[in-house]
Amino acid sequence: MTPTTVRTTRGRVTIAVLIIVAVVSVFCVRLIDIQVVQADSLNASSLASRSDSTVTLGTRGDIVDANGVVLATSILRYAIEADPSAVAEFDRPAADGSGDVTVSAEQAIGELASVMKLDPAVITAIVTADPTSRYALISKSVDVTTYNAIRALDIPWLYYKADQTRTYPDGSVAGNLVGFVGADGSALAGTELTQNSCLAGTDGSEVTETGEDGVAIPGSTVTLKKAVDGGKVKLTINSDLQYFAQEALAQRVTEVGAESGTVVVTEAKTGKILTAAEYPTVDPNNIDATDPAYRGAKVFSDPFEPGSTFKSITAASLIDAGAATPASQVLAPYEYKSGNAVIHDSFYHAPMPWTLTGVIEQSSNTGISMLSNNMSVDQRWDYMNKFHLGKPTEVGFVGEDSGDILPGGVSGPTQLDDQTIYNTTFGQGLTVTAVQMASAYQTIANNGVRMPVQLFEGCQHEDGTVTDAPPASTGEQVISPQAAQDTVHMMESVATTGYAADALKIPGYRVSAKTGTAEMSNGDGAYGGAYLTSMAGMAPSDDPQYVVSVTIRKPVTITSGLAAAPVFQKVLSQVLKTYRVQPSTVPAPDLPTTY
Repeated sequence: MTPTTVRTTRGRVTIAVLIIVAVVSVFCVRLIDIQVVQADSLNASSLASRSDSTVTLGTRGDIVDANGVVLATSILRYAIEADPSAVAEFDRPAADGSGDVTVSAEQAIGELASVMKLDPAVITAIVTADPTSRYALISKSVDVTTYNAIRALDIPWLYYKADQTRTYPDGSVAGNLVGFVGADGSALAGTELTQNSCLAGTDGSEVTETGEDGVAIPGSTVTLKKAVDGGKVKLTINSDLQYFAQEALAQRVTEVGAESGTVVVTEAKTGKILTAAEYPTVDPNNIDATDPAYRGAKVFSDPFEPGSTFKSITAASLIDAGAATPASQVLAPYEYKSGNAVIHDSFYHAPMPWTLTGVIEQSSNTGISMLSNNMSVDQRWDYMNKFHLGKPTEVGFVGEDSGDILPGGVSGPTQLDDQTIYNTTFGQGLTVTAVQMASAYQTIANNGVRMPVQLFEGCQHEDGTVTDAPPASTGEQVISPQAAQDTVHMMESVATTGYAADALKIPGYRVSAKTGTAEMSNGDGAYGGAYLTSMAGMAPSDDPQYVVSVTIRKPVTITSGLAAAPVFQKVLSQVLKTYRVQPSTVPAPDLPTTY
């Protein structure tokens, strides 16, 4: 071989090597690009083309009463879906563990039909209607037991979609407070809406790889985002007591031909709402059966002129301000005129020498109006504000109304006309909600200390932690302990010698109460002849533990406080029994009603 030939051969080899290196380099670069640079995007693209993604539900939390009784919960339901294009025989482990057995499509359909209690022909028709389709719905909704039985069949061409159904085990019991959700699961009313941030779960997602035939590859499921269940909301109410109050209220509303009514029970020492009953009220399981006007919580959202139950607040304010005592005297006429105001009592009588106690017992409009002159108008409104009237409660319930202690456009009480100034002493010309009225009586029952109104205990999360619990509070001293006790004792005369005394007696217990009958507005700025009757009070009078406030709207056969008295007596008796309150051991003070 000549030197020239050797050089030529070496050159060709070098060129060949360079070409091979170049080609390999290109492949290496491409490989690095695929496996490193574009790995994530390519893997995602590949996974997307051969995987199914599903939403995993975050279950909506429960609503429970003070004793843990479930008032609202979520039930999982499942849609059963099939891939008709993948319907074929398949292998699955034998029950005895001896290996795999082949299951024909017909056998699988038969097993599925047996679990779902369907005719196999029905399922066959569904999955064979379009054999090329990737989707067919076998059932829109099955319960958890059925779903678990179907999953145990291990049929690879079946798929499942979970959904939630909200249910209310106690129906209308506390339905006004619990509220409800819509068909799509969105919160619409009550606690469901007020506490939605606690109750709502957060959905997650997972992805499952599939083979070329579209069937899921066992063990390939990957959780992309974990679902988080909603928290549990605990109410302060006692559902048994709520049921009792609703039944007693419904019976009485029907008996007196009334339009509606409410009952609120609070714990005097804490401000907790134990009952907030209404009639009519909503059954969250059957919303359409309830008039839209009664689908909310009127105890929070429907203010009214309270009438004579407000006289206890006026009397307590007078005593606290040093402007009166239970023995303060007034010669109360049937008609009292002052400035442009004309006040009448509800019954005709000659001028009566009543004490403030007698004014409360006889529910005299003229007497309380005349005694109110001992205190300035500004002072009286300061006390209304101290009782937290005219402002929402601490509950923050959806749709809650603040009531009005001043008409719109009036910036201060001194701008009011004479008639309104006097009317407000006996509960006309201003509005409160049922919960606000119960709170005012809680203040009087609790030695003058107003406790924040409480309906929610807090939000309990999946890990057991509790958030949004009401802050600890020692309350606010609105009136002195002496003024509060004097007012409680004056109201005791209503239950012992007042016109409703026979309907208020509870053997073994001293009871304090105040009747009320308020004229209702016709909506055009005048009174239209309809009445709201009420009764509010507490027991035992020697150490008040519980407050009950009742309203009956537009009664027909009885238009005095006697319309509400039987409900008050029944509910208060049940409260004392439920919480095992010890009977009274100290006799009532003998406060004179006349002089």
